[in-house]
Amino acid sequence: MNPDLIPSSLSDLYQTMIEAFSLQFDRLVDLVITPGWRQHQLVIILGLWALAYVLKLVTQGRWEAWARARSGWPKWRLRTLIQLMQRLTLVYFVTLSWMLYLVMQQITWPSRSYIIGVVATLATAWLAIALVARLVRNRTLRRIFKWAMWAYATLIALNLTDDVAGFLDGVAISIGDLHLSALGILKALLLIGVLLTLARLGTGAAERGLKRNDDISPSMQVLLAKGLQVVIYGAVFMAAIRTLGFDLTGIALLSGAIGVGIGFGLQKVVSNLISGIIILMDRSIKPGDVISLGDTFGWINALGARYVSVVTRDGREYLIPNEDLITNQVVNWSHSDRFVRLDLTFGTSYTDDPHNVRATAIHAVKSVERVLSGSGHDAVCHITGFGDSSVDYVLRFWISDPTKGLTNIRGNVYLALWDAFQAEGISIPFPQREVRVLNDDTDAQQLATD
Repeated sequence: MNPDLIPSSLSDLYQTMIEAFSLQFDRLVDLVITPGWRQHQLVIILGLWALAYVLKLVTQGRWEAWARARSGWPKWRLRTLIQLMQRLTLVYFVTLSWMLYLVMQQITWPSRSYIIGVVATLATAWLAIALVARLVRNRTLRRIFKWAMWAYATLIALNLTDDVAGFLDGVAISIGDLHLSALGILKALLLIGVLLTLARLGTGAAERGLKRNDDISPSMQVLLAKGLQVVIYGAVFMAAIRTLGFDLTGIALLSGAIGVGIGFGLQKVVSNLISGIIILMDRSIKPGDVISLGDTFGWINALGARYVSVVTRDGREYLIPNEDLITNQVVNWSHSDRFVRLDLTFGTSYTDDPHNVRATAIHAVKSVERVLSGSGHDAVCHITGFGDSSVDYVLRFWISDPTKGLTNIRGNVYLALWDAFQAEGISIPFPQREVRVLNDDTDAQQLATD
């Protein structure tokens, strides 16, 4: 804008913007009521929209059949295709508008296709904004982004950006050398939104790339991904502060003073953060490991900055603080390898041959699915003692898939032992008690004399 034409007060700014909007509105009304090519262009635009709708009805089935055949495409490409299919009328309208505009620019006066060009530009902007907005996951933020970008595209098409920018820049507060205007805040919010979206996409792509690298351990993959997130989002935060015009030196001093105070109140949080870094660096646990901590048994689903997500066999997800994994005793069933040995105890009658019992038990456990045999993982059965009513044994066997559960494999082995013992005539004793009922004093006296 020309500095000589900049209004000197907020009321003048508001008046200037209202006059600009009124002028554009009068031009729009003039376009509608004035006979000639202006009205013809409006009629052509309505006709193009009707034609686009008809084309959608005619070709939608074919497009859907073609889209179903693209099942091998990447997910992002399929999502884009779905979005285009949902806006098929707008896609046809944009295509037809630009084709007609380019043809009319060549065969007739440019003024006779000016409105068609403006509408085609707006329709293209709306289609692009609708597609880009899908990158914003939050529904509320997505709507705000859509409406803000649509309004900005409309202002550009109507040549009102300078007037609105001047008005927003005049709505400001000044604190010392700091000048905060509505225009600056809007620019900062837009920049932050774009940078956060790019940061999310970049960190997601980097995390997927790290997971595909077999040369990096799972714990180091998580550590590198978390470090990359801290760096990228920290850069976004610093860029946002700079865009708003804050002095980073003053903020550094203030943040240092605040950090000392917050540190005393967030000792547990800081302890969990440090513990999470230690866990990732020493690789004591990693995603997919099967662990036991107290009464919690399950496999690690994800490693977070503050907690570890452990999923149990019953579908429950426990969020265990990282500090508990550092200070408490943790059983990692798959730390060095995934082979797990299980012990089952049982007893048989003294009348059964212990050699036959051991052979039958080993043969029975080998028939159970998931039980390993060979390569140093053969099942064994030993006598552990002579009990009051049974000979006691321990049966030891190995599995390599603890994530599939331990209780179910124990139950299957016990069932196999039951069937095998029944087939071999081996009995499983149980304690027996004899109870005598005294009917009269005579029996009591007889017992006393005995």
